[in-house]
This record gives sequence, C-alpha cells and structure tokens, in this order.
Amino acid sequence: MKASVIAIDDEPLALKLVAGYIEKTPGLQLLGTFDNPLDALEFLSDNAVDIIFVDIHMPDLSGVEFTRALEKGPKVIFTTAYEKYALEGFRLDVVDYLLKPFSYEEFLKAVQKAQKLIKLEKGEAVRIESNNEFLFLKSDYKIKRINFNDILYIEGLKDYIKVYTRNSPRPVLSLATLKSVESKLPKSRFMRVHRSFIVNLENIDTIERSRIVFGKTYIPVSDQYKEKFQEFLDRNFL
Repeated sequence: MKASVIAIDDEPLALKLVAGYIEKTPGLQLLGTFDNPLDALEFLSDNAVDIIFVDIHMPDLSGVEFTRALEKGPKVIFTTAYEKYALEGFRLDVVDYLLKPFSYEEFLKAVQKAQKLIKLEKGEAVRIESNNEFLFLKSDYKIKRINFNDILYIEGLKDYIKVYTRNSPRPVLSLATLKSVESKLPKSRFMRVHRSFIVNLENIDTIERSRIVFGKTYIPVSDQYKEKFQEFLDRNFL
C-alpha cells in the first residue's frame, strides 16, 4: 500500500522539485502540493496523509508553526535552507531535516525513515510491547535498536530520556518520557529507583551508601523506591 504524501513550499521551483521526487518514488502517492500552509491545513482537515514535506520559512505560517498545529499522525520532513532550525525539528519530533539544495538520494533516505516509522506504528514490524530483548528508539532522526543487555541506566529529563549503555561513552537521546519507556521494559530486569532514573538490575556491580555506582556516576535510590530496591537486594544477598 502506498504512503500518501503532500508537499508545502512557497517557492515554486522548490515545490516542483519535491513533487517530482515524490512522483518518481515507488510506494508514494502525491495527493497535493501547496504554496500556502493554511491551504494545506484545510486539506488535512478532510484528508488523511502519511507524510508531509514542509518548508520552514513561509509567510503567514512557518513550517514550525504549521507542524505544531498538526494533529498527531502524519510524519513530517522539514525542507529548508536554514540549518539553525535543526534543534527545533528534533523537539517537534519530525522524521528528518533536509537542507536545501538536497539530492534525490537524501530525499529517499528521509522517506525510508518515515516509512519505517509508519510500519512500526501500524504493527507491520516487530512490536516492542511483545519483545523481551530490545526496543527501538528514535534518536537524531534515526531509529536505533537498543539491546536490553547493553543498558546500564536510563535518565529522564522532562520530555526526553537519555539511555546509557556499556558500549558507548555517549547516551542515546530520545524524545520520550521515563514513564513511557518504563512500560516497555521487562520488570524482572529493570527497576525505577528514582523519579529520574531506571536501572538495569543485571548490570549493577557496586552499591555504595544507598547509591548505585556505574563508573564515575552515582545513581541515588530515593525514599519512595528504597523498600522495593531493598527487597531485590535481600533476594540476591549472600
């Protein structure tokens, strides 16, 4: 089944280029092109769309403002000549960020990312709810597989999480809440020990003064979770 697509750009040549890319790509169906984002919003009120290509710098309504106004569903890909909006794109959870002028190859990679996300949400790929070995996280405009065995701990920062693994010096940053990721983790292997931290029980090596030690990082065990964590220690204490 083809993914339905629209393109929005106030520059005629840029809009024509994106439309041409869409029309020649198998698996995509172009439903319309718009030089005004307000017209696109009106179209979306009556039509379901899978993927939206939208320019950022436009009169009346910017691509950023347009994306904020969208109901959850369509996968958004920014097309822009301004690199400074990349962080805003990440905050809005857009699929990708194409910097003009972009090639067909770059366009195609962005489309493939969107298609993978659509398949995951429609259940055509492995569902992480029924999986006990790994999960998929969207990070830096990519979908990354994180093996449970590799996770040391997860830190929550409002609408973001940082997943620290033993295979990388840098955490994986993803737009998600600690509560949402906790529901995907096997309870026998992971435990919430603080409002901001979940730890992998199987990867704990050292505990010092009610703190879990991972290298130079000390994870506090808050009063709310101490009893549950102590039960885990009692079950495994010699």
